[in-house]
Amino acid sequence: MSAAAAIRTLVVDDEPLAREGLRLLLAADPEVRVVGEAGNGPEAVRLIREHRPDLVLLDVQMPELNGFEVLARLDAGEVPAVIFVTAYDQYALRAFDIHALDYLLKPFRDDRFHDAIGRAKAQIRMARMSDLSQRLMSVLSTYGERDSTPAPPPTPSEPWMRRLAIRDAGRVVFLDVDEIEYIEAADYYVQIHAGGKAYLHRETMQSLEERLEPERFMRIHRSAIVNARRIRELRSEGRRDLVVVLTSGAELRVARSHREKFQHLR
Repeated sequence: MSAAAAIRTLVVDDEPLAREGLRLLLAADPEVRVVGEAGNGPEAVRLIREHRPDLVLLDVQMPELNGFEVLARLDAGEVPAVIFVTAYDQYALRAFDIHALDYLLKPFRDDRFHDAIGRAKAQIRMARMSDLSQRLMSVLSTYGERDSTPAPPPTPSEPWMRRLAIRDAGRVVFLDVDEIEYIEAADYYVQIHAGGKAYLHRETMQSLEERLEPERFMRIHRSAIVNARRIRELRSEGRRDLVVVLTSGAELRVARSHREKFQHLR
């Protein structure tokens, strides 16, 4: 691959050993060219402006400026594609909100890293960053000054949650809410069922329900929420029991206190 066509990549991490490890992994890919590395936020801003990389591997917590503040300092045309590389999972939703290509949790496996780089290369080749920069900057102004505290529930003027970041076996899975079939409470966690898999997510049922569109996601029991678009049938069992049958075949009982939601459908 020619130098002009190579994916020009900047490595940003405040730990020298971490930067060295990333460089070694990138050296195995002939389609990637490392154009520089930075150990703090201001240096990252300077090098991004100087080298105009296609891709930045960006740590979150760094001296002087964190990863989100680095991006907020850039003009729209300066923002590259971003893969966050960090030991902290609590920033995953925020990373998604600014359209990061991926979110790698340390420590990660080599194959997980190369999968992320492969997706980044495909994305960069398709768009070469023309529209990704605009998408990033459209929300950076919202997040540039925020801390890492959880976002409040949406207000009527704000959109409902569209995707959910779930930590799963050393990685972060970004799940479209449309894929969710149903959600079950599990103490201080919830178990999210989607695509034939079940994911354990650290959030209370009430907190998650407040972020989901109520017209689409229906509470049918104190410990169950279903995606209304995934309901295949309603079945009466006896005189009082009502069961929801989902497209996957899963069957969930509707609590008496929630049956009125289905009266117009029966």
